[in-house]
Amino acid sequence: MCEKCSPSELLERNKSWAAAYQEKDPTFFSRLAAQQTPNYLWIGCSDARVPANDIVGMEPGELFVHRNIANQVIHTDFNGLSVVQFALDILKVENIIVCGHYGCGGVRAALAHEELGIVDNWLRHIKDIYCRHKIELQALSSTDDEVNRLCELNVMAQVENLSKTKVVQRAWRNGRKLSIRGWIYGLNDGLIKDLAVTASAPDGVDDIYRMAPKG
Repeated sequence: MCEKCSPSELLERNKSWAAAYQEKDPTFFSRLAAQQTPNYLWIGCSDARVPANDIVGMEPGELFVHRNIANQVIHTDFNGLSVVQFALDILKVENIIVCGHYGCGGVRAALAHEELGIVDNWLRHIKDIYCRHKIELQALSSTDDEVNRLCELNVMAQVENLSKTKVVQRAWRNGRKLSIRGWIYGLNDGLIKDLAVTASAPDGVDDIYRMAPKG
């Protein structure tokens, strides 16, 4: 652990990391510099405890990653939407994973009534999900259960949000092979749970969000 490492210590750790990779595979960095050809876009939470590549055992270059507070896909977030478009149109990925995690601090903050600052505007979208599932969530026996269920519901909502975006709709209309999966990661055991909300075609999206057929 290096929670209080100085910047110079981080640079030394980087040298050790690079040297270890170079020793294991002398051509690794030259290959990596030539191109990136990931087949997965990972949309995850910014939480430092959820390192995307590590928890799925993938090397640098194998996973295209976008992270934000509480792993959200919001139709006015041009940063996130630009990442999705680059992944689909330039990198030609065929799989998008939206991965949340139990005990998410952003979800927990959304359930509170505190004023946190500009992040409150971002968390408002989580509050909206809460309102849609209020009866189910309030019936749970503890705050932790409520937080964890809302973490699941949030992932499901983001898969739906992503399915409605024009860039995804266009990919499906053009016959692209593209699947969007909703997963959630357990901080307590390091395991990922598939929430079984995979979207692979526009059929499950309300007609109002779909693009007109070609021609």
